[in-house]
Amino acid sequence: MADDIEARPATVPAPAPSPEGDAGYLERRTLRRGSAGWLLLTGLGVAYVVSGDFSGWNVGLKEGGFGGLAIATALMGAMYACLVFSLAELSAILPTAGGGYGFARRALGPWGGFLTGTAILIEYILAPAAIVIFIGDYVESLGLFGLTSGWPVYLACFVVFIGIHLWGVGEALRFSLVVTAVAVAALLVFAVGAFTEFDAAKLDDIPVDPTAFGAGSWLPLGILGIWAAFPFGMWFFLGVEGVPLAAEEAKDPVRSMPKALSIAMGVLVLLALVTFLASTGARGADAVKEAGNPLVVALDGADGLSWLKTFVNYAGLAGLVASFFSLIYAGSRQLFALSRAGYLPRFLSLTSQRKAPYLGLLIPGAIGFALAAATGNGPRMLNIAVFGATISYALMALSHIVLRRREPNLPRPYRTPGGVATSTVAFVLALSALVATFLVDIVAAFIALAVYAAALAYFALYSRHRLVASAPEEEFAALAAAEAELTRD
Repeated sequence: MADDIEARPATVPAPAPSPEGDAGYLERRTLRRGSAGWLLLTGLGVAYVVSGDFSGWNVGLKEGGFGGLAIATALMGAMYACLVFSLAELSAILPTAGGGYGFARRALGPWGGFLTGTAILIEYILAPAAIVIFIGDYVESLGLFGLTSGWPVYLACFVVFIGIHLWGVGEALRFSLVVTAVAVAALLVFAVGAFTEFDAAKLDDIPVDPTAFGAGSWLPLGILGIWAAFPFGMWFFLGVEGVPLAAEEAKDPVRSMPKALSIAMGVLVLLALVTFLASTGARGADAVKEAGNPLVVALDGADGLSWLKTFVNYAGLAGLVASFFSLIYAGSRQLFALSRAGYLPRFLSLTSQRKAPYLGLLIPGAIGFALAAATGNGPRMLNIAVFGATISYALMALSHIVLRRREPNLPRPYRTPGGVATSTVAFVLALSALVATFLVDIVAAFIALAVYAAALAYFALYSRHRLVASAPEEEFAALAAAEAELTRD
């Protein structure tokens, strides 16, 4: 087949005919360039994650106690920091909508690219489906318009927020920035109020399991509890790695992408620290370990802070909306890139007159709505998303290592501090987190594996023979193969 890039020898860059015999293939699959500067990209990075500060992380206290979750959060924070610095270098080399898939495609070949892209796609389709359920719970608990959590609320969220994305990426990212700013401000206000009730003796009040190895007041579930808490330590940072997916729509991505990734990570570390300490120290780790709204529970019994509880409730809804909205964006861009290159059906990458990948927004949205309405099981869907995320992290870190060693002279406008040592830390911790997902929810892990297996079968039997040589990520990989061949000659 003319556009099967694997069928050609890599002696020269492959020509890039349109699969449809139409020179306008890529013209019908273009995004609006220059729509996002470093500030909007930073806001996007924080928006992906901020809902995790309001709920979810606290279940790690049940798995590992305060000490176990604290160590897990520190290790996962180190993993994300190392990964972000690695991605900053990679995104400056290849600023396309493919993100991690594009990096892995050059470093690990088409199989590596597909494995990475599919893992990212699992994360960004499942996470919005989970978060919309949590939005419904918040709407019901706040008594907004007398609504209860259910499919009408889920449908309204998908319709309204996908509609904003269809309007245009610039408008969408500005909306996300405003909502995210509200959520971040609320977290800081909460922390100030909660610290007035802080008591260090409350941090380690979870009963000790005497049968657990290494158990004590700070590690009530023992050493293994640290490992089991890994997925929940991730909640303070999960999603920040999606910023490179906006590279094609960024202003000067070579400069703005590393800056946005670094600042977003710094903001998230600060929010994780103050949220974790303020919540557990105000009411006690045992009281908040299973709460659906741990920040509100942390304020129970605090005299004169009832107004803050109401404020945090509404702010929690804002945080959920920010993450839901931005994750829809990330999923659509990953789907767009994989489709444009032929890994998924090509029609999914068509863009509208406003340069929005409309099918890449509508189809994942329909899948997410169906999953939310049919199951109502937000925690399980998030666990599936975490499983996909950890696979993608390991592969993206490995891509950085491979490219540094195999192509040391590749132009790098930004270089990762610490080089290969940094990405190696990310790789090892990502594999550790992947194994930890089986400790938390083995059913979710096997569901994710089944989805992965189905996707791989599709690639092996069909799409790997129909890749599009003219897609940016494929041209980048073909150029590397051609240069290697010339060097051998």
